[in-house]
Amino acid sequence: MAKIAVELEHALARRAKDGSPGALTARMLAQGDGWTVEDVVCTSGPRDRPYEERHVCYRIAVVVAGSFQCQTEFGRALMTPGSLLLGNFGQCFECGHEHGSGDRCVSFGYSPGLFEGLAQSAGVRSIDFRYFRLPLLGELASLVAHVCTGLVSPNLNAARWEELSIQLAGQALPRAAETSRPETAPPSSVARVSRVIRLIDRDPSAQLSLRDLAREARLSVYHFLRVFERLTGVTPHQYLRRARLRNAAVRLATGRERVLDIALDCGFGDVTRFNHAFRAEFGMSPRHYRSYASRAIRFDL
Repeated sequence: MAKIAVELEHALARRAKDGSPGALTARMLAQGDGWTVEDVVCTSGPRDRPYEERHVCYRIAVVVAGSFQCQTEFGRALMTPGSLLLGNFGQCFECGHEHGSGDRCVSFGYSPGLFEGLAQSAGVRSIDFRYFRLPLLGELASLVAHVCTGLVSPNLNAARWEELSIQLAGQALPRAAETSRPETAPPSSVARVSRVIRLIDRDPSAQLSLRDLAREARLSVYHFLRVFERLTGVTPHQYLRRARLRNAAVRLATGRERVLDIALDCGFGDVTRFNHAFRAEFGMSPRHYRSYASRAIRFDL
């Protein structure tokens, strides 16, 4: 995931050098009849005021780097890498970076007509989301990895992006319909978990125990485990493992490194453990995934 984080780091470095305020920049990756895909980089930080926006379409944004807090009329939630930000047409929302600078998302936009058709195909009665966040779900891991792969691959064409936008909506809509609002947490807890999230994402391969993470959050292991899962939707172990596996999936799809080397570089002690975890997450072996994902990039499935 270093390739994905590096552009965000460069944008933050440029901002620090010229002293400009935080800003949001969007680069169009692909677009078609009723859909768009954009690479969105935000350089706002703790010293910037939260900014309010309005969704001009239905939107599903995959967070790929950094973290931020989002607030709508439904409440407030912490957005972390791997989670999905969901937006209804015309909905207002506010984003803030009180506990760390910058984030990067791949944002999929849908016209109301297209989104209604996708909702009907997914068996969902209402096209409006009841809440605005999906956590780092195992069922979405493969799609999130494909989105990350597309972001770093210069060969992904509009046809593949369109396919990903349809698949993402088809997976997110029914899960969003079943998602309930998470419990709220005090700002101090959000700050502590945000610090841990950014520690993990700087180097997911680092050997970090639950006690190491709790120490970083300055909480007891019991309270850290409880508040982390409350804010992210997953346990620290699940978050760390999925970050490692997502990194491995991108490297498998875009490079020629040996599976053993990727397994060790991504923080797995041996290739057997890596193969087992990878198959459990993505439903196929690393070698099969490499073949599938590399062909998907060329869109010759």
